[in-house]
Amino acid sequence: MAARFFVAGSTTMIGRALVKRLSAEAGTQLVGVDSEPDLADAAAVDRFFATARPTQVFVVAGRQAGIAGNQKYPADLMLDSLRIAAAVIPAAQRHGTTALLYLASSCTYPKLASQPFRPEALWTGPVEPTSGAYAVAKLAGMTLAEAYRRQYGVRFVNAIAADAYGPGDDFSPENSHVVGALVRRVHEAREASAATVDVWGTGTPRREFIYVDDLADACLFALRRYDGDQPINLGTGVTTSVAELANAVRDVVGYRGDVRFDPSRPDGMPLKGLDSGVLRALGWAPRWTLPAGLAETYQGFLRQAPERERA
Repeated sequence: MAARFFVAGSTTMIGRALVKRLSAEAGTQLVGVDSEPDLADAAAVDRFFATARPTQVFVVAGRQAGIAGNQKYPADLMLDSLRIAAAVIPAAQRHGTTALLYLASSCTYPKLASQPFRPEALWTGPVEPTSGAYAVAKLAGMTLAEAYRRQYGVRFVNAIAADAYGPGDDFSPENSHVVGALVRRVHEAREASAATVDVWGTGTPRREFIYVDDLADACLFALRRYDGDQPINLGTGVTTSVAELANAVRDVVGYRGDVRFDPSRPDGMPLKGLDSGVLRALGWAPRWTLPAGLAETYQGFLRQAPERERA
């Protein structure tokens, strides 16, 4: 039987990139792209799986937010992720899915775990408090996928991604992550001819960023090539400080003012880097550099301008 792919969360940034990546392969059959059920509704999800019978599933759904959104809506973010995992993972097992990849964020690692993060560090300490509720929900989703793997012998694997960015990112003040937030703020500062642009925190935290098309490719690669009990890290191996990122965004946008950091605002985790040695050993490597990815991201931001004006 030909593989039938379902991207649970096909309207998210990574979901759209996965759909594009899968659509580029000859003979690939996608289900649910135009008929995705409410993924938090277990009954609706079960009906969809019973009818569509996907054999390969990516779980990349769920609301996300940056520091501001995580502080303002922790319950909403947590419940959404919990409901989706509790609906999709059991339905996949019941209806014959042969391979599933559950994608989680690097915020699931303990705040003070040794760097770069390795899967064995999970659960060894508290997570970063500013994203605690969301992180615990993602840990629960990974644990559920692992439990189904152990109890039913299904090839359900977990993956942990570096901070993804790219066209289609959330650029809103409420929910954007650091790349989306910086692109919007620096663009607005340029448009207003402002002398400075304010950035949350000290600028010293370091993050590992992965362009969304690279992440989609890594997800598909891992689904096909990885079958381990532990989560697999999906990253580039390169960390960038927030200050370095802000300057790179300034160059891409063409802003000539100064970046001013606000240390009264939270930094989040001091460092988030992933040990993606397992992924690299299997033969995967990123294709996008940060400057090239930021340039594409900014063009995506400009293309979304009419939608933001209508909103």
